[in-house]
Amino acid sequence: MSSAGMSPSPAAAAVRPPVIRRRRLEPDARREQILSVAVRLFGERPYSEVSTTDVARGAGVARGLVNHYFGTKKELYLEVVRVMLTVPEVALAGLPDGGPAERVDAIVTWFLDVVSRHSTSWLAAITAGGMAGDSDVDRVIAEAIDVAAESILTATGLGADPGEALRGMARAYVGMATYTAREWLQRGALTREQVHALLTITLLAMVEKVFPQAG
Repeated sequence: MSSAGMSPSPAAAAVRPPVIRRRRLEPDARREQILSVAVRLFGERPYSEVSTTDVARGAGVARGLVNHYFGTKKELYLEVVRVMLTVPEVALAGLPDGGPAERVDAIVTWFLDVVSRHSTSWLAAITAGGMAGDSDVDRVIAEAIDVAAESILTATGLGADPGEALRGMARAYVGMATYTAREWLQRGALTREQVHALLTITLLAMVEKVFPQAG
């Protein structure tokens, strides 16, 4: 009988090199992988010291794929800033159904969890990573502040058609929250517990005594 039709012996099978199957990521997963690496790199180094080649290498993809999903280096950076500073809808969807105190505590806790988990990247984003004064970066940061302010109003039950004065008060709170978090993460002047107390007590006082004056 010809050996061509015979199965390989157990010994031969044992020395046969294994077949490596590469797992192909879906486009959305691949994009998120690239963005995750960009968030880390732009958090570790200034904008001028990060290249799309660095991002591609970190994500294990060709540089052309970075350009395909995000365009230029600047467009990639703008997306990093947007992701780090914008409050996602899922944060609001996960808020408890209780009263203002419970909801304020939950949104502040969520904020502190996020900024502490990604502290380096978040701090780089709010300081524009060497790109301060760039009109596109300033626009993305301003948009993120607007979204955060709207989220504050929604979380406290005031999101239905707020006037500009109320939005302005909410944006002022977002600014305070940002700088308070920096006192904790960057300067070490405050503990997380102190930041949590300051932000929750202040927001509750604004809801009860300040926001109603917006008319």
